Amino acid sequence: MRYYLAVDIGASSGRHVLGYKQEGRLVLEEIHRFRNNLLRRDGTLCWDIETLFAEVLAGMKKCGEMGKAPVSVGVDTWGVDFVLLDGAGQMLGRPVSYRDARTNGMDAQVARRIPEEELYRRTGIQKQIFNTIYQLMAVKNSGEEHLQKTSCLLLIPDYFHFLLCGARKTEYTNATTTQLVNAAERQWDDELIAMCGYPRSVFREIVPPGTELGTLTPAVRAAVGYDCAVVTPATHDTGSAVLAVPAAEEDVLYISSGTWSLMGTERAAPDCSPRSRACNFTNEGGYGGTYRLLKNIMGLWMLQCVSRELGGVHSFDALSEMAARETITSLVDCNDNRFLSPENMSEEIARCCAESGQTEPRTPGALAAVIYNSLAACYEQTARELETLTGRVFRDIHIIGGGAKDAYLNALTARRTGKTVLAGPTEATAVGNLLAQMIAGGEFAGAAEARRCVGLSSDIKICRP
Repeated sequence: MRYYLAVDIGASSGRHVLGYKQEGRLVLEEIHRFRNNLLRRDGTLCWDIETLFAEVLAGMKKCGEMGKAPVSVGVDTWGVDFVLLDGAGQMLGRPVSYRDARTNGMDAQVARRIPEEELYRRTGIQKQIFNTIYQLMAVKNSGEEHLQKTSCLLLIPDYFHFLLCGARKTEYTNATTTQLVNAAERQWDDELIAMCGYPRSVFREIVPPGTELGTLTPAVRAAVGYDCAVVTPATHDTGSAVLAVPAAEEDVLYISSGTWSLMGTERAAPDCSPRSRACNFTNEGGYGGTYRLLKNIMGLWMLQCVSRELGGVHSFDALSEMAARETITSLVDCNDNRFLSPENMSEEIARCCAESGQTEPRTPGALAAVIYNSLAACYEQTARELETLTGRVFRDIHIIGGGAKDAYLNALTARRTGKTVLAGPTEATAVGNLLAQMIAGGEFAGAAEARRCVGLSSDIKICRP
């Protein structure tokens, strides 16, 4: 049996998932799961990168102990965040989270160097205040000398690959989230980087998903008990998730539902038009040189925050059931930056409703209902915008990722959009990570065959409008 290992790290947790083919189906086995907690250091939100890598090694070691050493391993994470390395490969400072407030006002500083319209025309990337282009401006203006001392910038999954095998490469799908890649050329935009005053030398070669970077370093081999190849998946978690959409037709409409809701379609060419920019769509890189024309929507992050503020006494299923019994009709804009990292999400939602003259949610069920209804309304609007931009009418919406398990949200989405919801697979990111490795390993001829296998291997729930 040939095993492949996906290390899938999200903003709140990570897991190791082994995958292999058996009788024409993809079989998954979760090996290890761990928490991912933000740290506040000197007032800055940072990732505990050392603990995360220790967990990466712990999960890999378990595979060997089970007699299921993989032929390859690949890591995917969220986008935009990075590690700065000096010439000796040591970290400069700590990797800061995209939720940190250090980028406030950095968009204006970047705009003085390049107008936002021109920035979008070059990159096709949705303006998000936490994009790498703005984070680097914050580093540049911090007064610290980290950027001047930097030999190499690696995005978070690229850094883990570096620790595993020593390669200093940047994978394409995640590179596009920096807003420093030329959309048409799929390479670093040297002129843009120069406009911003960033040193070009720190940006490393961009490689596509499915690239074999090397084998484990001697130290890692000793730690995990075996050797294997390190192969890049689509290292941006949404890029991996989209590869796992079990649909054969082109221009399928999807929602990668989790902490964020990423709603979009896969295209052969980017849409960097003023109309696309006005709708705030992004053209992130996809597997096989494709483009993910999508919109970032705040997603279940809002519900996660409310649950935490309630002391965790209500499960997500319980909140969903309570929301279904509510009659409150108040809506908020899920894409408003006020919900990115508020001091108290429950109070922020209530305040937003009050400011717009709507009923304030006073109970856990009402808070959940406002979030669910607002998400469904945002999905409806985004679907209409995508149909206008692409000139296509979508019949179905494929919902993938952990949020696909939320039957109430699926039903709301079907009802609001008038489209049939096909929910699953729920493990889409890990599945897509595995598919990229398995295509590279010769298990599938390409993405189309791999996606057919996902359809045969997954329990897809259907919800009609």
